[in-house]
Amino acid sequence: MRWTTLVLVGTVLAGAAPPPPAARPAGAAAALPSVDRDILHVQVILDKLGFGPGVLTGRMNAVTKAALRGFQESRGLDTTGAIDAATLRGLYQYRAWRPTKTIVLTPGMLAGPYLGTIPKDYEQQSKLPALSYRSPLEKLAEMFHTTPQVLVALNSRETPLRPGTQVVFPNALPVSRNYTIDDAKWRSTVANLNVDAQQPAADHVVVDESEGVLKVFDKDDKLVAQFSATMGSAKFPLPIGTWEIKGSAYNPDWKFDPDLIANTKPGAKEAVVPPGPNNPVGVVWMDLSKEHYGIHGTSEPQNIGQTESNGCIRLTNWDAARLALMIKPGTKAVFRA
Repeated sequence: MRWTTLVLVGTVLAGAAPPPPAARPAGAAAALPSVDRDILHVQVILDKLGFGPGVLTGRMNAVTKAALRGFQESRGLDTTGAIDAATLRGLYQYRAWRPTKTIVLTPGMLAGPYLGTIPKDYEQQSKLPALSYRSPLEKLAEMFHTTPQVLVALNSRETPLRPGTQVVFPNALPVSRNYTIDDAKWRSTVANLNVDAQQPAADHVVVDESEGVLKVFDKDDKLVAQFSATMGSAKFPLPIGTWEIKGSAYNPDWKFDPDLIANTKPGAKEAVVPPGPNNPVGVVWMDLSKEHYGIHGTSEPQNIGQTESNGCIRLTNWDAARLALMIKPGTKAVFRA
């Protein structure tokens, strides 16, 4: 059976799919994050409403505060970034969206292929058939907009990772899966990321460097969505100005150009990295009229808003996919400091 290999790789959450070394918490086996269900509930509601708090962790952090400010702005509330009384009243009508959902694992949810490890060198990555997930646990974490560590914390280290197992997930399930997407592979990607089929139409987007967010506005200049983003660096600053989104490439490959990537080792050669969720630009590239720049996903969702980029605007894969459903060729993109 297909999942016999998964059992051989490891049958429990703690062993079947450890996070990448850079993401592994200090103290490895003993250190698990605490998950505050009240904060997780707020994050889940914000995520479903399109005010992305990044990864769903059940912990208050800068990304969640930014998402709260976006929600507050959209509702005409004081933008405190706090879960204050007025904000709770605004969120109350969505309380039926519970913070977690218990789901029975299916063979499809666990289906690979998986890479195990991914070389850091782009030339080595270019030799792989695809930049797939490393493991079932990494796939499940991205499906439900969280991290492997949070899934272990919500369940246990002994939870079997096989079809038929009941697993507790952050409730990132979409309200609608009625996708009107002709590209079958892209439709499958969007569905696997639990992106809602119903999205507001973007008239223009604003990338705000001071706030660390990408804002989506409708034709009436109303804020309808907001996503935390990583943007720019000292070597490749955010290109301030007004640009245009020319179009989107779904499940793209990525051409590594040593001259455009900071801290590239001497002698590195150009390479074409294959598609996949662990591709450096994630599952979608939205091309900008500024040469070499785009809005795209990431292979490291836990780092959004915390690290630098090579000038482009990086979102979690699920937020990038969601934005791609909102925009169209010609959508204006305003970048401001």
